[in-house]
Amino acid sequence: MIVAMAQTATEEEIQYVMSRMMDLGFNVHRTTGTVQTVLAGVGTPIVFDVKDFEVMKGVAEAVRITSPYKLAGRMWKPEGTVVRFANGVEVGGKEVVVMAGPCSVESREQIFTAAAQVKASGAKFLRGGAFKPRSSPYSFQGMGLEGLKLLREVGDATGLLIISEVMEISQIELMMPYVDVFQIGARNMQNFNLLREIGQVRKPTLLKRGIAATIEELLLSAEYILAGGNYDVMLCERGIRTFETYTRNTMDISAIPVIKTLSHLPMLGDPSHGVGRRDKVPPMARAAVAAGADGLLIEVHPNPDKAVSDGAQTLFPEQFEKLMEELRMIAPAVGRKIG
Repeated sequence: MIVAMAQTATEEEIQYVMSRMMDLGFNVHRTTGTVQTVLAGVGTPIVFDVKDFEVMKGVAEAVRITSPYKLAGRMWKPEGTVVRFANGVEVGGKEVVVMAGPCSVESREQIFTAAAQVKASGAKFLRGGAFKPRSSPYSFQGMGLEGLKLLREVGDATGLLIISEVMEISQIELMMPYVDVFQIGARNMQNFNLLREIGQVRKPTLLKRGIAATIEELLLSAEYILAGGNYDVMLCERGIRTFETYTRNTMDISAIPVIKTLSHLPMLGDPSHGVGRRDKVPPMARAAVAAGADGLLIEVHPNPDKAVSDGAQTLFPEQFEKLMEELRMIAPAVGRKIG
């Protein structure tokens, strides 16, 4: 159930409505927008009638939530979520934010060089994997803790925010001091135990769509995190598996405007994994911005041909610089801007 309080509602009235919802067995989540306070009741309450809430003091409207995702739906937060960071960067606001860097942290020289290059072109986040989920057990699995330390060092030196993938519950506490955003990859989108634990931390999280997941399944996975009280969640389209073999995946551009309609959460695009081909990354990045993406994840390496992972889909620094120039021309056409 969603209870939208009137603009004139007092704190006492809001607390009374919350207490009545909890008496019925609801878990109550509160959000205060620019206009009004909205209360979302989720869980398995006893039988109730929304009309009982409609007549309470301070209530503007009370409605049942019919979608299976209660907190991820736009009804709970119609104005949209903006994830804010201490350095002033916002994801979900006016600016389309770019997260760029190599697939994996390989060495101090490599990650510092990559960071300087992507920052010079306008990226606000440095992406890089310290722990890598790989299809083959013989592939490079990441530098682990040493890679995290390098990410934090370069982040502090350059002012870039750090996003890196968490693969399992035991890594959460280890990664907390080193990253600004947890990334949950496609393979873990339905790792519900991991999602529950991430819901208990208070650190922004980017959740990628699984390779065979529907949009509803993605939003339900986000619901696990939101239900734990971690409301700083961002979603990401990174391509799904279809019968097409020319590209690594099929990037579902339509998912961006669809999710922007269904959900208040910021929606990003990852064209690097979306197509898996370096020459196709720029056009898909341009398309994602035109479709309304709040941000992009793009793989960039000082020398992609020597990258230990995902070299074929990784841009050279000069290609990334050119792409950023193109995006700065496209963004204003859809009412956005690129830093």
